[in-house]
Amino acid sequence: MNTSVVSPGHAGLILLLTGQMLPLIDTSITNVALDSITRSLHTTTTQLALIVALYGVAFAVCLAMGSKLGDNFGRRKLFMWGVALFGIASLLCGLADSITTLLAARTLQGMSAALIMPQILATLHVTLKGPAHARAISLYGGIGGVAFIIGQMGGGWLVSADIAGLGWRNAFFINVPISVLVLALSPRYMPETRSETPTRIDWQGTLALALILCCLLFPLALGPELHWPWPCQAALLAIFPLALWMRAGALRQERRGQQPLLPPRLLQLPSVRFGILIALLFFTVWSGFMFCMALTLQSGVGMAPWQSGNSFVVLGVTYFASAWYAPKLIARHSTRTILLAGIGIQMSGLVALLATIWLTRGQLDALNLAPSTALIGYGQALIVNSFFRVGMRDISSQDAGAGSAILSTLQQATLGLGPALLGGLFMHLLSRTQNNYSEALAGILIAEAIIMLILAVATIGAGKQLASRCPAN
Repeated sequence: MNTSVVSPGHAGLILLLTGQMLPLIDTSITNVALDSITRSLHTTTTQLALIVALYGVAFAVCLAMGSKLGDNFGRRKLFMWGVALFGIASLLCGLADSITTLLAARTLQGMSAALIMPQILATLHVTLKGPAHARAISLYGGIGGVAFIIGQMGGGWLVSADIAGLGWRNAFFINVPISVLVLALSPRYMPETRSETPTRIDWQGTLALALILCCLLFPLALGPELHWPWPCQAALLAIFPLALWMRAGALRQERRGQQPLLPPRLLQLPSVRFGILIALLFFTVWSGFMFCMALTLQSGVGMAPWQSGNSFVVLGVTYFASAWYAPKLIARHSTRTILLAGIGIQMSGLVALLATIWLTRGQLDALNLAPSTALIGYGQALIVNSFFRVGMRDISSQDAGAGSAILSTLQQATLGLGPALLGGLFMHLLSRTQNNYSEALAGILIAEAIIMLILAVATIGAGKQLASRCPAN
């Protein structure tokens, strides 16, 4: 890194976290606007799936490239370019008068989001040390979760308010003034950092990663709707040779002393491997849970979008409180203890939510959801905090960009997988229960509890790998 830079300070930290919220909110805000988009643009179910999938695919595909560009040309510069493009793409989304225009703008949104996110975590990692670093990383994880909830809540309110008769378009227009504000303040409050040794772009790795994620996310998004035609099945099978091709190219570059997009030496670190496991198990079911809850509250219970969004307020509050308090827990307990506590608290919330569904006969509202969602939110924050701290703990400052790219790509890709995987299971359960949304949601909660139990067993089995405390810096 450039060792002459200074800490971003409180104002710079707030600025970075505000920039972080822009792309993260948009991963969820669209869910509550889909019904309004359908009425406005007369979209098909497949087109609705693409609105969600294209953003996630473009985001995940370009994250590693965005990290590399930030390392080479300056993280503040790439951050500002990303924010500017994100504001433009959001404006285009709001102005879209056809599904084709909206899909193109959503793709640009995902690409610009990928320029923003890697710069934030890498900047925090190389400019902060000690307690300041621990608090910043905790806030990074906490803000990410709160942003996901705000997307549901804020998006629901904006769609229901129908300001100026714009309906769902306001959910995208709101990003424009925030982008302008972040751009205006970035030169003053965000320090410029970059890698000491610029590296070449790994075009083979970038292409392979793009193809792998497209072959994964598109079939999962479109396969259930299209009844799994052979192209979807073939795309999933193509992931394996593509992964081998990507790994072979990365190993060849390392032997030549070059820097591949995703260095195999980082993937060999036990902490990074365990971070991958957390991402696959936790973020997938987290986003799937939010998606199925939104469907149940709106289509099953009959809530308006703003009522559905408000049902997640308690979850968001306890999530942020848990993330804020996490550094004190980290100082006193091992990573394994914190992760197991988070899993246990979240599973208690899932059981409480199952009981709520049974006791209320599916008549859910913000009040009776509060106790169970409070537990779920508190536990989720501990898991997310463990994910980032475990994933980054053995990564040097020189590899901060590549490390943040791996973690952010994993997070975004699995957040995109969740609605496709659990959404497909949810629709199957609906057909089996004659469109009984409460029973279908109960099935999703049981599946999530089983997956969390698997993560708990893996955490216990990790032994010494997670038994020690994370380093303060």
